[in-house]
Amino acid sequence: MDRKNKRKQLEKGYYKAHACHEVFTCKVCGRAVDPAGAGSGHRNHCPNCLSSLHVDDEPGDRAAGCGGVMDPVGVWVRKNGEWAVIHRCRRCGVLHSNRTAADDNPVKLLSIALQPLARPPFPLEHMRELAERLMKP
Repeated sequence: MDRKNKRKQLEKGYYKAHACHEVFTCKVCGRAVDPAGAGSGHRNHCPNCLSSLHVDDEPGDRAAGCGGVMDPVGVWVRKNGEWAVIHRCRRCGVLHSNRTAADDNPVKLLSIALQPLARPPFPLEHMRELAERLMKP
């Protein structure tokens, strides 16, 4: 890549309108990530561990000065049925939502989605007691 093209990529908002085709190494699991498998031109997280880096304030702007690791902490379903991953920055705590990619690890996605059920905020032993109370007239 020559200097002229590199300078264009560093311009504000470049990645909003241009796909990124560069292979990168995940900072968490060390896997080489090829953007081609994402199903779109905008790869923003590792398909293996679903971790990301805090580089954007708005998608594609590369304006975040933090650079911290973004851990996948949840998933949610958008209106159109598409899943998205919620990432939280280890360094500054900001939350971002990113659409899932075609090659994302389905087991990892499901394990994140099931965490609230696996660790409810109350003891499961009390479920029978609560159910009985609700059933009484």
